Amino acid sequence: MCGIVGYIGHRNATPIILNGLKRLEYRGYDSAGLAVLQDGRIEVRRDAGKLSKLAALVESQPLNGHVGIGHTRWATHGEPSARNAHPHVGSTGEVVVVHNGIVENFLELRADLEAEGVKFNSDTDTEVIVHLVERFLASGTSLEESVRQALRQLRGAHGIVVLSSREPDKIIAARIGNAGGVVVGVGEGEMFVASDIPAILEHTRQMIFLDSHQMAVVKADGVVVKTLSGQVVTPQVHHISWDPVAAEKGEYRHFMQKEIHEQVRSLTDTLAGRVDFDEGTIRLPQLNLTPELARRIQRIYITACGTAAHAGMVGKILIERIARIPVEVDIASEFRYRDPIIDADTVVLAISQSGETADTLAAMDESRRKGATLWAIVNAIGSQAMRIADGYIAMQAGPEIGVASTKAFTAPLVDLYMLAILLGDLRGTLPETERKRLVADLRLIPDLVSRCLDREAEVVQVAREMRYIRNILYLGRGINMPIAYEGALKLKEISYIHAEAYPAGEMKHGPIALIDRDMPVLAIAPKDPWYEKMISQIEQAKARGGSVIAVATEGDERLPALCDHIFWVPDAPWMLSPVVTVIPLQLFAYHIAALRGLDVDQPRNLAKSVTVE
Repeated sequence: MCGIVGYIGHRNATPIILNGLKRLEYRGYDSAGLAVLQDGRIEVRRDAGKLSKLAALVESQPLNGHVGIGHTRWATHGEPSARNAHPHVGSTGEVVVVHNGIVENFLELRADLEAEGVKFNSDTDTEVIVHLVERFLASGTSLEESVRQALRQLRGAHGIVVLSSREPDKIIAARIGNAGGVVVGVGEGEMFVASDIPAILEHTRQMIFLDSHQMAVVKADGVVVKTLSGQVVTPQVHHISWDPVAAEKGEYRHFMQKEIHEQVRSLTDTLAGRVDFDEGTIRLPQLNLTPELARRIQRIYITACGTAAHAGMVGKILIERIARIPVEVDIASEFRYRDPIIDADTVVLAISQSGETADTLAAMDESRRKGATLWAIVNAIGSQAMRIADGYIAMQAGPEIGVASTKAFTAPLVDLYMLAILLGDLRGTLPETERKRLVADLRLIPDLVSRCLDREAEVVQVAREMRYIRNILYLGRGINMPIAYEGALKLKEISYIHAEAYPAGEMKHGPIALIDRDMPVLAIAPKDPWYEKMISQIEQAKARGGSVIAVATEGDERLPALCDHIFWVPDAPWMLSPVVTVIPLQLFAYHIAALRGLDVDQPRNLAKSVTVE
């Protein structure tokens, strides 16, 4: 969950690390710190709160050196405070560590170290790591071997970076299990380490992604990657095509607003090279889907968390309807605990923006153990989910910085639609004429989304009127039921308004008791197969005195008479309508939060990538 940056080279490390941490602040912003080798000594600056406080501290107490590491924290063990901020320095002042993950046996390790006379200066689990490294270093072993031995003592999943004044020409980085990724950036006469691509993208596009139980010994002139047992491995160097400017806000007030507006481009990129409109066919080459495998599949489990799980709920409807394969959607944190029925004819499809979500990776590990075929829909190139899958679909959304996901929701909706068509085609369940019609509908998507964004001013007006609400009920049916869940999630994530979503047909089984003049209802009611039933639900809400906002198809003449406010969307093929209906809900959540003066990109208690369980 936390952000890590490291640098070794010929330049001053401090501004490089601070700028990198700024690009990772979406991963955690409870506290921040950095450590730099200055005149042969480790100098540390750290503080509670957001990165701006650390930047001010460094300005008043400058650091200059060619080697350093930094960290921005999402608190797990120990409250957000200066004493619990990373980096953590050992007793001798010769070793410093930054860490992403949870040391599951830290109480046991801490007790052992305290029995040896070690004094702890924080409440964190991370501090045991630096003391363990110091213990082995004191026995005369090298820094590399000391880190290796320390890591063998730890339980849990970790991303760790270590620096020592004893061996100032190197940084040691390691990854264990499914905790946040470790990326090594390859430069010319300089090297970089980070927990995510945006931190170092302005300096290099050549990236090495560590696999679990790998360690990188990083020097200014190169890197050696080894297993934790010491075996040298030849890493793959990935070229990252993202434009560094894409990770900047530009003209927009917040990253979230920028990313909402980037959806026309991201959806165009999602289709590029994958759709042959002349032939009416879909190509997903990285999925490694053969006709034999397509015909053999007996069931698909979609596993994901949060927004990605809502995309999976839409995918279930699409795959079952088009490809006629039974699909279940599982919240990844619960998946493996129910002992799902998995065999060689099962596909487990993981959806993750970061490709580093701990629960999703654990679900993939369990599925691999049981013999399933693993697929992933993932945005982050080179991420763990992409590497361990048997096949994958890259979202093509580009970097997403805002904690509340937007373009990494609509991209997998289209990916799942294309996957359903390809599966139906290969299995023979989709007639050619129907396949060509479904493929042709994809051509409409970028323009439909653009037309939704053109109506942003109308959404702002409703947001102004509704910004002081304390509760709201979201309702949807059929393929737009998951969009109700997603709309409610977006609002609660960034505005802290209690928003609850229900299948519209369930309203009268309980939630209708909540409806009064202080409980507005947001109903997703485009002209789809469930339209008439949504009209009935809206009428029931109005009969109880509720204020109703509806997402409605342009030209609808019935809803204006029933509703207090309308978010108009263009007419869209019903299977692709979620890509359209979610846009005003994203804008609504964004503008309410902005009007309330809240930190849209960094909502309290949340982080972009949940890399701990």
